[in-house]
Amino acid sequence: MNIQRFPSRAGNAARVLLNESLNVVTIADRVEHLNALSVDEAAASLSQLPHQKALRLIARPELQDAARILAAMPVEQSAKLLKATAHDRVADIFQDMEERPRALIFSRLDPATAHAVEHLMAYPQRTAGSIMTTEFVSVPDTFTVAQTLAHIRRVESDSETVYAIYVLDHRTDRLIGVVTLRRLITVNGEADILSVARREGIARVGPLMPQEDVARLIRRNNLLALPVVNDDGQMLGIVTVDDVIDTMIADTTEDAQKFGGMEALGKPYMQIGFGGMIKKRAGWLCALFLGEMLTASAMQYFENELEKAIVLTLFVPLIMSSGGNSGSQATSLIIRALAVGELKLSDWWRVALRELPTGVTLGAILGAVGFTRILIWQHVGFYDYGPHWLLIGLTVFAALIGIVTFGSMAGSMLPFILQRLRLDPASASAPFVATLVDVSGLVIYFTVALLILSGTLL
Repeated sequence: MNIQRFPSRAGNAARVLLNESLNVVTIADRVEHLNALSVDEAAASLSQLPHQKALRLIARPELQDAARILAAMPVEQSAKLLKATAHDRVADIFQDMEERPRALIFSRLDPATAHAVEHLMAYPQRTAGSIMTTEFVSVPDTFTVAQTLAHIRRVESDSETVYAIYVLDHRTDRLIGVVTLRRLITVNGEADILSVARREGIARVGPLMPQEDVARLIRRNNLLALPVVNDDGQMLGIVTVDDVIDTMIADTTEDAQKFGGMEALGKPYMQIGFGGMIKKRAGWLCALFLGEMLTASAMQYFENELEKAIVLTLFVPLIMSSGGNSGSQATSLIIRALAVGELKLSDWWRVALRELPTGVTLGAILGAVGFTRILIWQHVGFYDYGPHWLLIGLTVFAALIGIVTFGSMAGSMLPFILQRLRLDPASASAPFVATLVDVSGLVIYFTVALLILSGTLL
């Protein structure tokens, strides 16, 4: 049964492109080639490839729209490919697939594959369980080294990795040891597996551990795979380093887009339609625009002061950009530190104590630069700031100290506040922080001006 028939023109184009792709050497190049095709053309190409070649392409996370491509292929062929694909990859594909084709393909999977995939899909997103694979190599503690090696040869083609072999209690299936393939091939084949396995200090995680913590644990212990166990210590699966890398790349891309003041695209740039792009970007732009309206309100509030000392308006862009830049620097540093585990929520006070003198110092540096600029312009004759130019320079100097300090504090504290509210700290993006500091910066600037210039220009 076909979910969708291939148009003849698409089929002809796909055959031509397929013949070209057969000359490409690497799987990565073939994946890029398929990504350049429409869904119908890619589905037609995969349908004509030998099973093993098509299987290697489907297994690559870099293949875009894999769910739609498989949905467009004959159901029996899609099911055959997914039966031979790693269970975690199948779960990822099914989560991206529409309900009707998913149900049709799922009904044609063998019971073992269907059960494993359904089990993986039940775990919440962004947890160890959602990115683990159930295809790992394990042996009972009664095996010898020779029996273990023979077992590896039998199951190698169906396993995600064979570099780590997990030793399970033959009565309870609890994880009690792990041994590397390198270790196995260097010891006597008659030795008991437990005698060569490492039994103490085995890193393991529960299925609900956040994927960021899983990534940190893999990096800290320099592992190729990390076992996932249930509350009784029984193995559920493994998280491999390549799964973590794929997941963290996707998270990094999402965070980078949020830093730019927009919703995460969720798809490659060229696959987002015009309407989708507007939807992703318009909401944040409108929110930031409404925030910037407060800047106009602040300037209106100090309208009388501006009329008396129009020279103050010359430094408004300087003041606003300096505060926003310092806030963006701080929020970027803190979000990154929170993401990689360098900081915890309870460290907010340590960050505040660090950012306060940092902001004052940076503000003083910028204030000195601004004051020197006014001094040079006044004496060289580039611009006449009037008889009170010294007070204007002091206003800019003091205002920059206050604004940069506020920007550093606000930018560093916002990620902690959002995390405390169980929101994504990446939402404290640079544009959001800049908008907040712009408004506050104007208030600080004109308040300082009133204090210093009162009785002279004001």
